[in-house]
Amino acid sequence: MSGAVLSHSLRVRFAECDPQSVVFNSRYLEYFDVALTELWREALGNYDAVMADAGLDLVVAEASVRYRAPLRFDDIFEMRAVISRLGTTSTVTSITILRDGEITTEGDLRHVFVRRDTGEKAEIPAGIKTALAAYAPSGT
Repeated sequence: MSGAVLSHSLRVRFAECDPQSVVFNSRYLEYFDVALTELWREALGNYDAVMADAGLDLVVAEASVRYRAPLRFDDIFEMRAVISRLGTTSTVTSITILRDGEITTEGDLRHVFVRRDTGEKAEIPAGIKTALAAYAPSGT
C-alpha cells in the first residue's frame, strides 16, 4: 500500500518570472517550500505550534531540482509531495510539479530536525513521525 500524496495547486505570478515570462529557476525552491508547508498543515496542523511544543525546528540540509519543462506566467500548476525517506533525524520530501498532467519539475528537499535551543540534531518525535509516515510509501 502506498501513502497519501499531498496535492496543492498554484498559479504562476508575474513577479516569479524572468523577462521572457518563464519562471525564474530559484522560484521552484519557493514552490517546494509551499508544498512542504501544505503537507505539514494537512498531516499535523500548524507547523510552528507543533514544532514549538516539541522544542524542535527543521533545517534544510540538501535541495535538488530537475527542470523538465518551463512554467510560464499565468500557468496553473499542481504540486504533489510525498515523504520519500523518513529517517531517525531527517526526512526527504519529494515534490513533482505538473501542468496539465505533464511533469515540468521534480525535486527533493532533505530536512534535519534540530533542537530550537541548541541547534543540535534531534530524533523525530513519535507523533510527528507517525503523521508524516502517512505520506510515505510502504517500507520508507
